[in-house]
Amino acid sequence: MEYQLIQSNPAIMMGKPVIGGTRITVESLLMRLAAGETYEQLLAAYPRLTPEAIHAALSFAAEVLRADVIYPVTDKAA
Repeated sequence: MEYQLIQSNPAIMMGKPVIGGTRITVESLLMRLAAGETYEQLLAAYPRLTPEAIHAALSFAAEVLRADVIYPVTDKAA
């Protein structure tokens, strides 16, 4: 699986999923991409980041969202 680059350790970033060997959280990458940053901007901001790691973060997030959980959406978020 592509998201094998993702790790979670309670001693690193309070256990949030991160890119292995870094303190770059999947959450921060998703937020920056959602804000309109490009892969190129992310790669420039984080020299240890790779395009494969960005893809792994996206793949991991998609897999997590497959869980049978209801995520209420409010008018504010829509």
